[in-house]
Amino acid sequence: MAAGRATRQTEGEAEAHTGDPPPPEPDARSPEALTLDFTLPVEAAERLTRLPFLQTHRSDRARPTTAETVWLDTADGALAAAGLTVAAPKRGPRVLVRTLPEPAAAWHPGMPPEVLRPLAADETPAQAGDGPLVAVAAFTGRRLAFRLGLAGETVDGVLLVGRLRCVAAERPTARLSLTGTLPAVLAAANGIAATVPLLPPLACLAEEGRALATGTDARPHRLGPPDTSGADTVEDAFLRAAGHLIEVIRQQSARIRQDGGPEAVHQTRVALRRLRSVLRVFRAATDGPPLRALDARLREVLSVLGPARDWDVFIGGIGRQVSTAFPDETRIAALLRAAKGRRHAAYEAVLAMLDGPAWRMLLIDATGTLLARPWREEASSEALAALEARVGEFARSILDRRWHRLRRAGEDFEQLSSEALHELRLDGKRLRYAAEVFAPVFGPKAARRFLRRVAALQEGLGIANDAAVARGLARSLIGQGQAGRMWAAGVIEGWCEARVADHRGDALEAWERLSGKDRFWSGD
Repeated sequence: MAAGRATRQTEGEAEAHTGDPPPPEPDARSPEALTLDFTLPVEAAERLTRLPFLQTHRSDRARPTTAETVWLDTADGALAAAGLTVAAPKRGPRVLVRTLPEPAAAWHPGMPPEVLRPLAADETPAQAGDGPLVAVAAFTGRRLAFRLGLAGETVDGVLLVGRLRCVAAERPTARLSLTGTLPAVLAAANGIAATVPLLPPLACLAEEGRALATGTDARPHRLGPPDTSGADTVEDAFLRAAGHLIEVIRQQSARIRQDGGPEAVHQTRVALRRLRSVLRVFRAATDGPPLRALDARLREVLSVLGPARDWDVFIGGIGRQVSTAFPDETRIAALLRAAKGRRHAAYEAVLAMLDGPAWRMLLIDATGTLLARPWREEASSEALAALEARVGEFARSILDRRWHRLRRAGEDFEQLSSEALHELRLDGKRLRYAAEVFAPVFGPKAARRFLRRVAALQEGLGIANDAAVARGLARSLIGQGQAGRMWAAGVIEGWCEARVADHRGDALEAWERLSGKDRFWSGD
């Protein structure tokens, strides 16, 4: 898996970069040097060199220079449509740069943009077609290079502080790249992130410039379930899936706002659950204390996000239905006002977590764990063989095991208790997440019907679970002597019971439609 490794460059090549901080010449003592990119607020970047951590570990004086890069494309954005741009620095040759990773390529947060090749002064890339290249956006500012010494290792830092500009708009921006051995880069990143809002970028500078120029949002590196179609081995599939999902967590969590709607919290939780599922699915090949510790930290994050999601579902689901049915009932309105107050408090807790150093360090450490591959340390020959085995056979064994567990749990479906149905829903979710990870291995269309039917089963079984959660939340809003709220909570409870009764057959229908013929991995 590509790990954002820095390549040795001449001074001219370093200037002819993407507009993002160019990695400096790695220390000769560190042949395994790699580069991770980060973003930080401009005000924090302006005082970065005065940070006590840098003051303690800086081994030379910072060297400031001017920095300027213009990004070029055709008037109709042909290069951007292909995830490319031409970077034209003030000094040095133009280069063709990949601004968006290819869909099936390996990825992890902080990976620098890929420089594809240098261009002649008058050369237009084939991807641009016949159209001439025009300036889309530019970065102008300062480039500050410095060196840190950490436990006998060297980390080279490059800080960019300046402005993104286009014809109609401009805004301040700052980026930091750290280059060195992995342990040293992680130590430096965590040391800075302990007091500075340092995070992997949501997009490279060229893509942010394009978004500024077009008045659109920057396109994310990754969203949704992982694409493992390019994986050959078990380890490769794990790295691709986990790297993808850490990026999705970063992307979705950055969208969480008090007034931003429920989707960002929901998708952040989905990505976290998918990542935890990946850690479990591949545990037979990658298990060990580092990944167990990561899983525990992810679980803590989910515990903070959970209440925000529960109140979103309550207010936007059953709460809205009951309010619509009783539009003039003040007791219902009062209960929902109290619920919105609880939701506000839950979002405040989420935002406080996202603003803290533990969150930043989690993203850095999760990425670092993938790059370090600690499961290979002292691995036996059998363990290494498992990592290097073909992913298809591994996927079949995992999916077969989860499929048979689901079918056993659902025997005598119509006789199952509420608790058994709840466990069945969880088994269905585990199977669905595993199937999403491995579906690309078997082809893009193979799993569509299976995933659709497992999702329908989850939805059918989830109605009763959502109702149980809603009843508990409504009761939690009743204070001593609040008869009005007690009455409103009773209405909510009755509404929940009626909804469960109305949809009782949905789960059974979904269960009966989910047959062994849908097993896309079986080859039947």
